[in-house]
Amino acid sequence: MGEYQMGVIEARFAEIIWKNEPVSSAELARLAETALGWKKSTAYTVLKRLCGKGIFKNENGTVTSLISKQDFYSLQSEKFVEENFKGSLPAFLAAFTARKELTAEEVEYLKNLIEGFEEWK
Repeated sequence: MGEYQMGVIEARFAEIIWKNEPVSSAELARLAETALGWKKSTAYTVLKRLCGKGIFKNENGTVTSLISKQDFYSLQSEKFVEENFKGSLPAFLAAFTARKELTAEEVEYLKNLIEGFEEWK
């Protein structure tokens, strides 16, 4: 998979696509007008940019994703941890929890993830 990135405005538009796909490009322009106040030309310009990045495709007037929302944000998270914490998830968690306390449910969830990973190995 390539380097997938989106700006804030592109991400808001992408959310509309992921929520409604498959969606016609005409309907997508109407949805963007309602949700974002965009003109049709703006929606088509941003759609073309996102298709060029390999995140979506517009084939015969129907827009679908080439990468799921979950996969996109997973890749972004991995890239962030790699670039800012040398790939160390424990270093990221240490930095994250230094300012934000985890709830008991979050701690239990993380424990279960670790235990599940260790059982999988």
